Amino acid sequence: MVLMALLTFIVGLFAASARFFGVRSGEVKFKYFKLMQGQEVPDRVTVTTRCFNNMFEVPVLFYVACTLFISLGVESLPGLVLAWLFVALRYLQAFVHLTYNHFLHRMMAFWMSFICVLLLWVNLVLQQK
Repeated sequence: MVLMALLTFIVGLFAASARFFGVRSGEVKFKYFKLMQGQEVPDRVTVTTRCFNNMFEVPVLFYVACTLFISLGVESLPGLVLAWLFVALRYLQAFVHLTYNHFLHRMMAFWMSFICVLLLWVNLVLQQK
C-alpha cells in the first residue's frame, strides 16, 4: 500500500508540474483550473491530470482489500502475490501513460491490474470461510 501511495504522490507531482509549467509558459490560463474547462490545454496537462485521477479509481478497491486483509488477520500467499502484481502493473500503467502513452499497452496494464484486484477480493472472501 505504501508503494501505491508513493506512486500517487509521484504522479501528482508530475500533474502539478505540468500545470505549473503550462501556466508559466502562457499555454494555459490560470483561470482554466477553476473548472478545468474553457480552453484547449497542452496534451501534457491533460495526460498527467488523467493519470493522477486514475490513482483514485481502481486503486481504492486495492486499498480497501489490503486494509481488510490486515484488519481481519488474513494471511494468504495468493493474496500477497496478487497485491504485489497489482502494484507493479499500476506502476507500468502510469509509466506508459506518462511517457509514450500507447493505448493498447496502457489498457493491457489496466485490465491485468483490474483482474488482479478482482482476484484479490475473491481471495479475501474465500479466506473468510
